[in-house]
Amino acid sequence: MSRLFLVGALLLLTTGIFAQTPMPSTPPRAAVGTPVTGRVLDAATKEPVPSATVLFSDLRQATATGPDGTFKFNTLPRGRFLMQIRSLGYTTVARTVDTNLGQPIEVTLTAATTEIGQVVVTGVSAATEMRRSPIPTTVVDHTRLQQSASTNAIDAIAHTPGLSQITTGAAISKPIIRGLGFNRVITLNNGSKQEGQQWGDEHGIEIDEYSIDRAEIIKGPGSLLYGSDGMAGVINFLAPDPVEEGKIIGSASANYQSNNHLQGYSLMNAGNKNGFNWLVRGSSKLAGAYRNRYDGRVLNSGFRELDANGYVGVNKSWGYSHLTFNTFNQQLGLTEGDRDPVTGRFLKEVAVSDTATEAVPVTNDDLRGYGLAIPRQRVNHFRIGTENNFIFGQSRLTVNASWQQNLRREFGNVFDPNTPDLYFQLRTFDYAVRYFLPEISGWNTTVGVSGMQQQNANKGLEFLIPAYHLLDGGVFGVTKKTIGKLDVSGGLRYDIRRINADALYLDAQERPVPAPGEEQKFGGFKSTFRNVSGSVGGAYSVSEKLLVKANLSRGFRAPNIAELGSNGQHEGTIRYEIGDPRLKAETSLQYDAGISYVTEHVSLNVDAFENRIQNYIFPRHILNAAGSDSIAGTGNPVFLYDQGNARIVGGEVSLDIHPHPLDWLHFENSFSMVRARQLDQPADSLRYLPFIPADRLQSELRVNFHKVKNTRLANLYARINVEHTFAQNRFFSAYQTETRTPGYTLFNAGLGADWLNAKAQTLFSLYLTGNNLFDVAYQSHLSRLKYADYNASNGRTGIFNMGRNVSVRVVVPLRFN
Repeated sequence: MSRLFLVGALLLLTTGIFAQTPMPSTPPRAAVGTPVTGRVLDAATKEPVPSATVLFSDLRQATATGPDGTFKFNTLPRGRFLMQIRSLGYTTVARTVDTNLGQPIEVTLTAATTEIGQVVVTGVSAATEMRRSPIPTTVVDHTRLQQSASTNAIDAIAHTPGLSQITTGAAISKPIIRGLGFNRVITLNNGSKQEGQQWGDEHGIEIDEYSIDRAEIIKGPGSLLYGSDGMAGVINFLAPDPVEEGKIIGSASANYQSNNHLQGYSLMNAGNKNGFNWLVRGSSKLAGAYRNRYDGRVLNSGFRELDANGYVGVNKSWGYSHLTFNTFNQQLGLTEGDRDPVTGRFLKEVAVSDTATEAVPVTNDDLRGYGLAIPRQRVNHFRIGTENNFIFGQSRLTVNASWQQNLRREFGNVFDPNTPDLYFQLRTFDYAVRYFLPEISGWNTTVGVSGMQQQNANKGLEFLIPAYHLLDGGVFGVTKKTIGKLDVSGGLRYDIRRINADALYLDAQERPVPAPGEEQKFGGFKSTFRNVSGSVGGAYSVSEKLLVKANLSRGFRAPNIAELGSNGQHEGTIRYEIGDPRLKAETSLQYDAGISYVTEHVSLNVDAFENRIQNYIFPRHILNAAGSDSIAGTGNPVFLYDQGNARIVGGEVSLDIHPHPLDWLHFENSFSMVRARQLDQPADSLRYLPFIPADRLQSELRVNFHKVKNTRLANLYARINVEHTFAQNRFFSAYQTETRTPGYTLFNAGLGADWLNAKAQTLFSLYLTGNNLFDVAYQSHLSRLKYADYNASNGRTGIFNMGRNVSVRVVVPLRFN
């Protein structure tokens, strides 16, 4: 079957490339600026729609309509580009515009029922209307992000159908897409890969939550454009749209959350003067220990964060060139959950002499305030890059490159709390070059190369993974075409990745020494992985209301350094881990099918998938002949990375009832499920894959009033949300790796509005959110704290998730002209 798939994708790609190869006698035209004008009207009343956003995503240029609904771009590049028109209260419109024609464009907007015109830029050759892409994609927009109460970037989007999160308290969240996570999910920061020790399940995502304008989520192999590690999907966190010409804007925001006394602040300035444009943002967070009904305050679960990010560049008729930067700095406590066996109070380790320590129960003062104890982590991530888009007549070239450094330190010695035990220094140079061929006969084809060079060094006193050098690269081609009511797309990619791990020898005091030394900690190895990935699919519009989709994709993932070379005590997973350099690359074959039915009264979306994975990598407990752990004296069970075959099936169903003409009323419902099994396993305890989220049902009743008569309120909304997570009875029970998790139901609510001045300008926006209003004590199946110590005071094992949390967020727009 995989051979037939690859042949089909190759034929589709070859057809697109040959169809777009220009004749030698047709020289490319120089990029010359051209004005584009138009008007946006209300479809029902034919009245102008002021302040609507008109955006060309591929050109990074935007403007807003005036009081009469008109808009104008003075110098857009010549060519065919996708234009998006958005306005609160209206359905987004996406239209391909030929800027060569020079004719005024008239667009009519209808009252909003659903975002059927949403445009995505992730995982496709160019900006594409979401409903026309066969790849399952979800967009979490700016409005949804503002109206949520979250503690980190992943937490902000984790309620999306098909998406979950592995958590270690409030500061650390890792995304899980349809049951797969870690190095199987690629995280993008405004289109560029984020590299920061993704292999660790106690490692979060180093992205400022306040810098995110929207998030695009691909649910399925994203290896086609991004290479290894995209087997489960891709999450792209995108910055705000560019500012229109001649404007300088800004915003100041503040957020307070009651549960852990989180304080968050962010200040932004952006502008565009004669094509010179910029955006700069500074943000900070400070949070104490969170609480719940059973544990009270959870020791050492607070964190601190200080971030800055933005870009500066030029937008001209030839395209754009931007210099980007990002610095993320976080200190966070690591909750171990050790308890007094009698009282159940948390224990902390203190020095009782120059050489001895003792675990003593914490006091109430230890749980107050914003202080961090031992153990704790310090994460510093810096990234600087360049994004370029050059227009050559009917074709264009994008060149993106960045250098990033991730410093991750773990402090655990009470005698020397400022010297890191574990210290990883990861440096990465990544690049992506894409050439968009001229559109010919309806085919839009992109070819390109992308890859990275990476170096990771150990600078601490303890060693879990070897130092290594990584080099990878890939070539790809993707194409798409609209044939009547059918949109087809597909492509192929070839990748090669080389990992060179360094040997390490230790003396009797476990200090690095030249070979041979007293102990060989890491043997050193070289591994090379080659693979082909691809995708082919289509979206067919049966009618204006009914759309069907299907996609077949092949992804791959090279083993990460922990799976290949671990040899040490991993405090994060509470086990001793051993890697295997003989592991093979994972490959997957995924089938996706979907149906979308949209009317003025109801929207129904059904997505289903089957994913078959060969050489699936998982940690396996190992024992010696006596039945105990194979390595004596470790204090924790020993796990060896192994692999086999797996099958994952599931899907998502979303139903939005919005009865017309009551367009202000929405009743939104979604259901997500995943079934994941390891094949050919001899025991029932090994049957299911670990870290699989439970089924989840969400219902939300929402009202939106974009204009409130006789008041200075606008965009008033109120919502009530019920989230039921079912019991997880399908779990990896071998060696007590996972246990059953009961189901639970959470009630959430939100209320907010914009306050206007006499000129109908927004003075400030207020968002009030309540999560877990009834203070339910629950444990997520994907919470690592679920496996902490037994609590003698209430007879329960592990630490529970956050209890009731009320969030107040205020955003004040700043105007400079």
